[in-house]
Amino acid sequence: SRGLGDVYKRQLNDSLNTEGEPDGFQPAKGDLCLYAPWGNLRVFYQDFRYSEQLISLGHIEDGALNEMAGMDEDFSVVIDCETK
Repeated sequence: SRGLGDVYKRQLNDSLNTEGEPDGFQPAKGDLCLYAPWGNLRVFYQDFRYSEQLISLGHIEDGALNEMAGMDEDFSVVIDCETK
């Protein structure tokens, strides 16, 4: 069986304001989410089940997602936000 490490990688451990956000979210491949109880930023490499207290923050383009998924060692990323 596959562990959660095969689904996402945690990239951040900071607190963000979650007031007024939905109760949960069902992420798809490429979704960038915050898991509120732990304050973790998560990047999903494949579709995943609905999870309570998971908050959608955006989506990562396939090229960048594939590059991140191929990393075998610790790495850092910079996220630029694009508003529509």
